[in-house]
Amino acid sequence: MADRWALAPAEDGGVDVAPLGPDGLPSGPVRRESGPAEAVRSRPGVTRWVWRSTAEVYPRLLATGVRVERCYDIEAAETLLLGHEGRYGEPRSAAAALARLRGGPVPPDPPQRSAAPGAQSSLFEPQGVHLPLSDLLAVYAEQQRRHASAEHPDRMRLLTAAESAGMLVAAEMNRSGLPWSAEVHRALLHDLLGERYAGGGEPRRLAELAEEVSAAFGHRVRPDLPAEVVKAFARAGIKVASTRKWEIGTVDHPAVKPLLEYKKLYRIWVAHGWSWLQDWVREGRFRPEFLAGGTVTGRWVTNGGGGLQIPKVIRRAVVADPGWRLVVADADQMEPRVLAAISRDPGLMEVAGRETDLYQSVSDRAFSGDRDQAKLAVLGAVYGQTSGDGLKNLAALRRRFPRAVAYVDDAARAGEEGRLVRTWLGRTCPPAARGTDDATEEAGIPPTDADQPDDSAAWVPGHASTHARARGRFARNFVVQGSAADWALLLLAALRRACAELAAELVFFQHDEVIVHCPEEEAEAVVAAIREAAALAGRLTFGETPVRFPFTTAVVECYADAK
Repeated sequence: MADRWALAPAEDGGVDVAPLGPDGLPSGPVRRESGPAEAVRSRPGVTRWVWRSTAEVYPRLLATGVRVERCYDIEAAETLLLGHEGRYGEPRSAAAALARLRGGPVPPDPPQRSAAPGAQSSLFEPQGVHLPLSDLLAVYAEQQRRHASAEHPDRMRLLTAAESAGMLVAAEMNRSGLPWSAEVHRALLHDLLGERYAGGGEPRRLAELAEEVSAAFGHRVRPDLPAEVVKAFARAGIKVASTRKWEIGTVDHPAVKPLLEYKKLYRIWVAHGWSWLQDWVREGRFRPEFLAGGTVTGRWVTNGGGGLQIPKVIRRAVVADPGWRLVVADADQMEPRVLAAISRDPGLMEVAGRETDLYQSVSDRAFSGDRDQAKLAVLGAVYGQTSGDGLKNLAALRRRFPRAVAYVDDAARAGEEGRLVRTWLGRTCPPAARGTDDATEEAGIPPTDADQPDDSAAWVPGHASTHARARGRFARNFVVQGSAADWALLLLAALRRACAELAAELVFFQHDEVIVHCPEEEAEAVVAAIREAAALAGRLTFGETPVRFPFTTAVVECYADAK
């Protein structure tokens, strides 16, 4: 039996399947099965399934207890290939790919559906147009040809395999959910916000703080309305442009303290209050619906629920099942390690290969032992902070690690000139990006959830130079953060394979952090698996380099205890 089969859902609810040869075309007859679970169960020797969309097929398999080892997601591949060809943003559905292949009118992609709070039924609703297996395989064969013509074909194939693996991980995480104690959450809300009032109004503590703010101003002010607060400060003779913490935090006025406390608690009440708990937590699990590859950089997002923006105080509600533990792992100093690997800078690779604090090692080499200055210099090089002290720090960094700095400088220059910029594996930054993707969160821009609008705008050659500079800063960051996202996908794929041999389950992933939920007796095996997966991902992504990719891990019963 062939180890690679294609699967296409049919209009009548069944599926068509066929074995594939090396050329991506059928090597045997097409067969009809009653459903995807029956098709997969009857072919245990298949190691990779080719299908239109993991989101269409895999949740239905998981619901019947069926897992697959690997897949090839045609629509995920189309997104990557379009980007690589400088056509990011064109319709990426299999139907659109087929239309382009045959020279017909290209249909737009279907609108992204909203996640159903607290439910999984929406995951089983097919999105997009059913394609007969023969049409799907025509697209697949053409994609194989396009992979072969990529700048680095082997890397591009690896990226597509990694993205497809990420789709499997995301579907499994959506199925398992993040362990969540509604009882602990309610107690937290009561302690922070006080009693709830009938009618859905503000809880007691917010009402009290609103009264304190009004009393401080000497008249009624609604602290949840920024324009009203700015006006109140103006009446008091204080000019502020906004109610952001960094701006009003230095203002000398008795309203500031209760106002800042109100803003902090108000965000918790709105984003993770009682209504959120009722909508998004069911049967001890929070399921925000992870979307792999949801941003230009390859970072993940969640479709509703704010799953990647859980406040530290609310993490107290993330509690392992009885007898189980959470293994929380954070990648250490990911950006400079990735920069060392992609730039091949000998000095930075040597530093990133030591079993010591990377920023301290950089400071010993270039900043007379000043670790904070070294960290600012490295992150400044990645994020384009080249004014004031940043320029001086960058010059010192360039003297010691010239190839590393030149690598991001070259990316920035290419971005400013409107050229395509790629990660190490080939994920491509489109010319239209302005630099406001969530990859810039450490530069002061918060991460984006899929239920928030995309903040990117067109970059057009000849427009104001500020647009070019913004795109240059984004491109500088993109080559590092995007390559880190590619590495993280291979980490997840390796960790998923290790967990398949255990009872452990992947339940959370965010940029450089992963959480595994496992029986207490498996915790140490999971810690070791994370360490081994990180090393394997480093070799697969970047080849043999001295760069280490260590994790800080904590085995805890509660997520908040890992920080």
